[in-house]
Amino acid sequence: MTHDLLTDLRPLLTAEASAEAHATGTEPGDLEQAVWLRLLERLDAQDPPLDPHGWLRRAVRTESRRNRRTNRRERPYGGERERPYGSEPEQPYGCEPAEAGDRSPEQLALAAARRRALHDAVRRLPGRCPRLMEALLSPRDLTYREIAGELGISQGSLGPERSRCLECLRRLLTQEVAAHEARG
Repeated sequence: MTHDLLTDLRPLLTAEASAEAHATGTEPGDLEQAVWLRLLERLDAQDPPLDPHGWLRRAVRTESRRNRRTNRRERPYGGERERPYGSEPEQPYGCEPAEAGDRSPEQLALAAARRRALHDAVRRLPGRCPRLMEALLSPRDLTYREIAGELGISQGSLGPERSRCLECLRRLLTQEVAAHEARG
């Protein structure tokens, strides 16, 4: 049973991992290994997925998002990268632009105020735009397929709808900025 399941899922996992790996900057094989490990842990705990194909697709996306977040946050340890023999040393990592942790309290307060203003403006948008924009701004990093399912619209109409909502948001924020500048 387990062997048949693994044999049946192998082509799907290879295809899904190849499709998702490019966006995360990881190797498809690494993504496959992580998902195989998750599946084997479930099978070892006598908790096989009810819908193995659906579970596998969700697991690949979950691992892909985890890798993307990890790649954004991780920084190599040490001052220099490995370089070929005889080449000039590169800039040390300490010379890179400051991270969010290095910002002053004033900068953090201004960023928080901008986020609040953005979310307030999003809530004032017409029609389905508030729900769509909240889904796009979500920290859960939803895919277009997940957003379309959550909103009950087709995935193909998501792009044009997003464009209309962004245009409405742009007009709304432009009016607010102009109103605040007029007062001084």
